[in-house]
Amino acid sequence: MGNDPARRLYDRIGEFLFAQRLSPEPANFTFAYHLLSEPDGPLARAVYAMTDGGVRLTQRDIDSLGCEAKPVTGGAAAAERAEGLVAQTQMQVEGFEDMVHAMRAETEDFGRNLAASAEAITRSAGQSGDATRIEEVARLTATMLERVRSAESRLESATREASDLRKKLEEARDNARRDPLTNLPNRRAFEEAYAAQAASGERICLAVCDVDHFKSVNDRFGHAVGDRVLRAIGEALSLSCNGHLVARYGGEEFAVLFTGIGVEAAQVTLETARATVASKRYRLRESDAPLGEVTFSAGLVSVIAQDACQTSFQRADQLLYAAKEAGRNCIRVG
Repeated sequence: MGNDPARRLYDRIGEFLFAQRLSPEPANFTFAYHLLSEPDGPLARAVYAMTDGGVRLTQRDIDSLGCEAKPVTGGAAAAERAEGLVAQTQMQVEGFEDMVHAMRAETEDFGRNLAASAEAITRSAGQSGDATRIEEVARLTATMLERVRSAESRLESATREASDLRKKLEEARDNARRDPLTNLPNRRAFEEAYAAQAASGERICLAVCDVDHFKSVNDRFGHAVGDRVLRAIGEALSLSCNGHLVARYGGEEFAVLFTGIGVEAAQVTLETARATVASKRYRLRESDAPLGEVTFSAGLVSVIAQDACQTSFQRADQLLYAAKEAGRNCIRVG
């Protein structure tokens, strides 16, 4: 019995569930079966990428990689589930290809049957009347139409399903490049945009902006208020720097990628954003009590040709620290 493939697969499924600390639910058994029975399949590749380095799967990972499509949500969850959607899409494409092959085989069988029937009609033409031949042709034609309509219906359904999956994948990819709090592009999207603009040879500038005394805002009023401050500053930067890429780079730090303008024009635009933020007087939504002045400091550089994003960012970041040391609520340009 030890050499029985079915028994070995059964044992491996149990070992997998135990090692991953997953409950013995039917959905988890099904997941493990698909994973272990197709070790080179897209699901196995996605699981390997997630567990590389000894990381265990969570129930949320199982749900996102499961055989049934799951709804896509925004934010950080979407970034984690993007790999699962890729695996699902690959599985669906493979299923689509299998269906097409089956349709082709069915059509070929029909063609052979049609040829054989035509040959039989020809042989019996001298023995049967015209009515018999017409009846046979009509029967074959009806069969052909039924099969064609069935194939068209299946193809239309599969095409719709593939289109829906593509849309979900595109949405997941977009969400993976977007900050869930401010709805701005995130660090990954910023660095990709920088690389694309740098490769185009267009003139670009990079600014790093940091909210002044942000820790004290969180300490005094709580993270919910801090989140509202970040959203407000992100919106002010986006409006003032319209036409340029504004991203939340991380924490209370924002980055702006100016394209097609020199550092002087970028400075004027960024100064407008700084003044707009500094002029506002924020109040607590719950009590209408004044929050006090909220400002940001920034470092701005003109990107040197061939410089990587991290190199330009570090230059701007050094200027940002100079702005902090100069009293905050100001911009330093290099």
